[in-house]
Amino acid sequence: MSEMNEIHENHEPAFLSRITSILFIIIGAFIAAYGLEAVLIPNSVSDGGITGISIMLSTLTPLPLGLFLAILNIPFIFLGYKLVGKTFAINSIVGIATLSIATSLMHHIPTIINGDSLLVTISGGILLGIGMGLALRNGGALDGTDMLAVLISRKVPFSTGEIILVINVFIFIFVGFVFGIEGALSSAIAYYIASKVISIIETGLEDAKSVMIISKNSREIGQAIINRLGRSVTYIDGVGGYTHEPVEVIYCVINRMEESKLRTIVRQKDPDAFVTFSDIAEVRGGSFKKRNIH
Repeated sequence: MSEMNEIHENHEPAFLSRITSILFIIIGAFIAAYGLEAVLIPNSVSDGGITGISIMLSTLTPLPLGLFLAILNIPFIFLGYKLVGKTFAINSIVGIATLSIATSLMHHIPTIINGDSLLVTISGGILLGIGMGLALRNGGALDGTDMLAVLISRKVPFSTGEIILVINVFIFIFVGFVFGIEGALSSAIAYYIASKVISIIETGLEDAKSVMIISKNSREIGQAIINRLGRSVTYIDGVGGYTHEPVEVIYCVINRMEESKLRTIVRQKDPDAFVTFSDIAEVRGGSFKKRNIH
């Protein structure tokens, strides 16, 4: 009986997490749809990827945008299932279906910005980025371009980012024929803004950095980081590849505002210390939370 209760308790948090993720994906899809229908499309501004192609086709034909979003993304959902897994594919189906329905529901929604191309590209790009970023952060996708780029990158000597860039160059050339040069340039700017917002949504605003320090005064530096920054440190035993002598490596995680102070600590304790800083997309668990310093 106790085993059954334990299994039930273990499944409940996982179930709630799945529901929460799907809810955020749906919210993200509605935000992205609003950015498209209330800002970008009425001002002849498109997006990149499958969404951009769908916008062009809906502009050139009497068929609705939502229909093209649903149909064109079907092969990429299958790719997502093969490349990432079943959960990602299911989440993407939910997101793309919601985006398709939401764009249809919002098709005649009043345009909130007219004429100001700069404001249109910025606000539209931000809304689109927030929506797509929420979907990606919660294990789904609203556009299949990334999945296609991952598949192609396995066959050619180019990175995923380079392939996405090439795909979107052709899409924006197509946009230029439909919406004109100004529309194509505005679309490219909106896409760039959206991509940056997606990155912020995915990685968060914490701007955490991991730091590795190799020094003969490792214990002094570590204690100073604990006392003056309120951050925990980990000591890692290593061996110098050139000298073959034992070394002690300090590992810790800080935020960007603490970087300057940490540099000062290291410089004071050991000016010859070897220090590396690396950006971290996300921090969970452990003792990253800052200890109060009095």
